[in-house]
Amino acid sequence: MNKNRYWILFLTVLLSVYSACAHTMEKESMKTVIEKALEHANSQSLILAKNVAALSGRLPKSIKEGKLETSLSDWWCSGFFPGTLWYLYEYSNDKEIGKYATLLTERIKKEQYNKNTHDLGFMLYCSYGNALRLTGRKIYKSILINGAKSLSTRYNPVVGCIRSWDFNKDKWQYPVIIDNMMNLEYLMWAYKETGDERFKAISVNHANKTMENQFRTDYSCYHVISYSPETGRVMVKGTHQGYSDESAWSRGQAWALYGYSMMYRETKNEKYLVQAKCIADFILNHPRLPKDKIPYWDFDVPEIPNVLRDASAGAIIASALIEMSQFVDDNTAKRYLDVVETQIRTLSSSDYTATVGTNEGFILKHSVGYFLAGSEVDAPLTYADYYYVEALLRYKKYILNK
Repeated sequence: MNKNRYWILFLTVLLSVYSACAHTMEKESMKTVIEKALEHANSQSLILAKNVAALSGRLPKSIKEGKLETSLSDWWCSGFFPGTLWYLYEYSNDKEIGKYATLLTERIKKEQYNKNTHDLGFMLYCSYGNALRLTGRKIYKSILINGAKSLSTRYNPVVGCIRSWDFNKDKWQYPVIIDNMMNLEYLMWAYKETGDERFKAISVNHANKTMENQFRTDYSCYHVISYSPETGRVMVKGTHQGYSDESAWSRGQAWALYGYSMMYRETKNEKYLVQAKCIADFILNHPRLPKDKIPYWDFDVPEIPNVLRDASAGAIIASALIEMSQFVDDNTAKRYLDVVETQIRTLSSSDYTATVGTNEGFILKHSVGYFLAGSEVDAPLTYADYYYVEALLRYKKYILNK
């Protein structure tokens, strides 16, 4: 009997030790998680870079029907992968990564004169902006300034916003999407580099008008607002990529959070930080935000929890919250960073991170581009990878190296 008791005691202790070890392995330090994730991203992105470099003039887009899908430079996401390579070059100083970053950035050069898209911030600032920051090459600055001038032609002073799309003119006279907030960092850079006040005025006016018209009382945002170009009056409030006109499309909320945090950084206008904090409260306090903090593709899909997640929204939110943690009080910063830690651990796990050599070289799995159209659904996306790597580097810089 005593022997049995001793064996039970021994097995109990052994199980406790095993559980403690398992827990320790599971909860690696954030420093270890970040370093492993960046090393993995470096290896995986090099595979994708080599594959795409062999395709003349092409840039990665996603995976379609099991094969790598690419685009030309005029696709709105063209700048994200070169930007990711520049971030990884900054991290690793890997000359091969730098070579491919340079090569693929050059493929976007002609877009500096493109006046038919509002996405030049994504296309040029993510690629050439990081290239200039890391190399100082004067030609990159010239290209960026030309691009900022092209983007500015889409601004209507009556509306007070940069026009987003030129399609669906029967439905939208002058559409402005929440994604457009992400262009403003580019124009604020152009203002600082050139001293041209118009770049700053466009950024501030666009941010103010968006704040005035694009948000609901709970600080969720509409995806699309359409204005009258003649009067500036709001004509339509709705969505294009979300579940419904009144739903909270997750990536839209992420763009809004990132955009107003960035505008506070650039202007130090307190109202932008207040707006960003209110958007953060909407997202982080939402009863349908999963425990692992990676949002469903829309917060209001009736079938939740049996719907797809959007890794891209999670990555954008994580990057924005890291920046915001630098602007707020210690308690709020801790609340934000607790969420970020969960997000980074989740995205860096095998649930979301592809094994090296798989996923056609994309880092993350399980993003959602345009669900209702069946486009890029449960697929890798270049902007998911870009903001994920940005979040890793920001965490390393602002939190680990503080």
